[in-house]
Parts: sequence; C-alpha cells; structure tokens
Amino acid sequence: MKTKRIFSNTALRSLTAAALLFGSMAMLRAEDATKISTDEAMAAVVTKVAPDYPALAKQLRLSGTVEVQATMNEEGDVTDVNAISGNPVLAKAATDAVKKWKFKPFKSKVTTTILVGFHGA
Repeated sequence: MKTKRIFSNTALRSLTAAALLFGSMAMLRAEDATKISTDEAMAAVVTKVAPDYPALAKQLRLSGTVEVQATMNEEGDVTDVNAISGNPVLAKAATDAVKKWKFKPFKSKVTTTILVGFHGA
C-alpha cells in the first residue's frame, strides 16, 4: 500500500530546523544561569507569595507538593518558572505564586528548585 505524503521534504526540513532551534533556545536559557541550592535560594527570599488553592483541588481535597524550577535575574526578580513534578491541578497555582516572589540581588542570573506545598484543603 502506498502512503500519502503530508509534508514535502522542504517543509519537513524546515519543521525539524525550527524544533531544533526552539529546543536549543530553551537549553541555552537554562544553561546561562548559575545553579544554586534550594536552601541558598530560600535564604535569599525577600517576598514570598502563597499560592491560591485551586477550587477543583479544594473540592477533590487534594494536597501535596509541587516542585518548580525558577530562574531569577541579578536584581532578584523571577524571570521563568516551570513545574517539574507534582499534581497538575496544583502546578499552575504553584508557578503563578513563585512568579510573584522576590529575592535579594544575586551576582548573576541563577536557577534553583523550589518546593511549593499545598496542605489542608
């Protein structure tokens, strides 16, 4: 049986190149930051915003911890946050909260892992 080609070879090469470019950009963003420990980052917290408990999580009585990777600039502002693990229902609330955190200034751009707890729904 003959298969039908959906994309031309040129289109496939372009899509592959775009995927590689975006993947490389994401890796570069993480690589250009100095990794610091969670303890070091938590010692530098100036303002910590508690997450809003999602209504669905309350209804389901969900609790747990969401692990996020956060990147901060030299001024201590959070510039990027991504959930690494934890309940997906809680993940957005965790990342939204950490985006609002403020840290003491750093010598360079840094990245760390932060644990955000949701307990007592």
